[in-house]
Amino acid sequence: MRKLSLLILGVAIGAGSATMVSQTSLLSAGAVAASADTYRQLSLFGDVFEKVRTDYVEKPEESKLIESAINGMLTSLDPHSSYMDPKSFRDMQVQTRGEFGGLGIEVTMEDGLVKVVTPIDETPASRAGIMANDVITAIDNEPVQGLNLNQAVEKMRGPVNSSVTLKIQRKEAKDPIEVKLTRETIKVRPVRARVEGDIGVLRVTQFNEQTYENLRSGIDKVTQEIGADKVAGFVIDLRNNPGGLLDQAIMVSDAFLDRGEIVSTRSRNAEDTQRFTAKAGDLTKGKPLVVLVNGGSASASEIVAGALQDHKRATVLGTRSFGKGSVQTIIPLGGNGAVRLTTARYYTPSGRSIQAKGIDPDVEVLQDIPEELKGRDETKGEAGLRGHLQNGGEKEERGGSSAYVPPDASKDKQLIAAYDLLHGVRKGAANTTAPATPN
Repeated sequence: MRKLSLLILGVAIGAGSATMVSQTSLLSAGAVAASADTYRQLSLFGDVFEKVRTDYVEKPEESKLIESAINGMLTSLDPHSSYMDPKSFRDMQVQTRGEFGGLGIEVTMEDGLVKVVTPIDETPASRAGIMANDVITAIDNEPVQGLNLNQAVEKMRGPVNSSVTLKIQRKEAKDPIEVKLTRETIKVRPVRARVEGDIGVLRVTQFNEQTYENLRSGIDKVTQEIGADKVAGFVIDLRNNPGGLLDQAIMVSDAFLDRGEIVSTRSRNAEDTQRFTAKAGDLTKGKPLVVLVNGGSASASEIVAGALQDHKRATVLGTRSFGKGSVQTIIPLGGNGAVRLTTARYYTPSGRSIQAKGIDPDVEVLQDIPEELKGRDETKGEAGLRGHLQNGGEKEERGGSSAYVPPDASKDKQLIAAYDLLHGVRKGAANTTAPATPN
C-alpha cells in the first residue's frame, strides 16, 4: 500500500536563499564580439519560435512555448535552477513563510482516498472534531475520488475567513458526516520537541521562517520539563530534512555555537564571497549534542551538520547526507513568476565543499531495513542527479545513502545510538562504523 503524506500546503523545499548581487562593467572588444554572437543565437530562437507558431500542425499556446524554452534553458544548467510560474512562486512563498490559510489537517492518500493522518491542535479541524483515519469523500460537494493529493489539498486551502464544507466518512458512523469549516492562518511547526528521560529530542523537518523561533521554544520547553541541571544532552534530528532557507540554517547553527565561522558562500566572482559567523550565546549552555543525518538530509540540514561537526560541537551520527552544496537565489520577475538560480557553492567552516559528496557521520549507524524496502531505501544523492554541479575537489563524488527511518522509535537504531552516546554508552560502536550492508 503506497502512502504519500502531505500537510496542507506544508511542503518542504531544499534550496537555500541568498542575496543576488548585480554588477555593471564596460565591455571589451572581445565581449562585444561575444555579445554579437549571442544576439545572432537569439535571432535563431526567434526564427524557430515563429516557425512553430505559424506552421505547427495545431495552433500552439504561445505563452507555454516561451515558458518551456525558459525552463529548458535553466534546467540545462543544473538540477536546482528552474523557472516558477506565478502560482508556483506564490506557493513557494507560502511554504517558506511556514503559514497559510487552511484547516489544520495532515492528510495522506491511501488506496485512492484522502485520509486524515491527524488534525493539528487548536485549528478549525481539531475544534470541529475531525479525527485521525477519517476519510474525506467530498469538498464543497465535489467528490474527492479521482483527485490526486495535491489537487485535494488545493481545494481545502484558501483565503483566511473563507469557508469550506467537508463530507467525511468515519468507520463507526453509518452515514457521512458533513462539517463546515472556516479557514484560519495555520502555522507549520518545523521543529517538534519532546523529552526522552533526561534527553531533549529536537526533530527539525524543514528550514522555513519559523524554524529558529520554534527551535528556541523547543529548547526552553525541554529544559524546563527536565530541569536545567538534569539535561544530559540534546538530539537534533535532521534526517530526511530537505533543507530550506539559508538564513535559518545559519541561525540554527548559531543557537549552539559561541564563536567561529558557520558557513561561507562563494560565487564565480571572488569579491562576492560571504562569510557568516556565530554570535556569543549557546542556547543549551554547552550541553552535549548529537546530530542525526541520513541520505535525505540535504542543503540547509548539511550546513547545520557541517558547522557543528567542524567545530566539534556535536557528534554527527547516522548515514552519509545527500550532498547538496549549492545555494539558490530566488529572483522575482515582476508579475511573471520568478527564477530559481544557482548562484554560489557553500563551504563548511573548515573549507569543505560537500557538493556531490555529503557529510560523513562521525559514527555510522545502519538501520535494519524491512525486506520489502531493501534496495529502495537509498537516495541517489546529489551525485546521482543528471547535470549536477561538479565538486572540483580531489575526493571522488559519492551518491546518497539509506534514508529509512523506522516508524517505531523502539526500532530506530540511530536514535537509540544517540541516546547511548549522550549517556556515555558506546556498546556496539565497533561494528556501527563498519561499512556493512543494511539488513
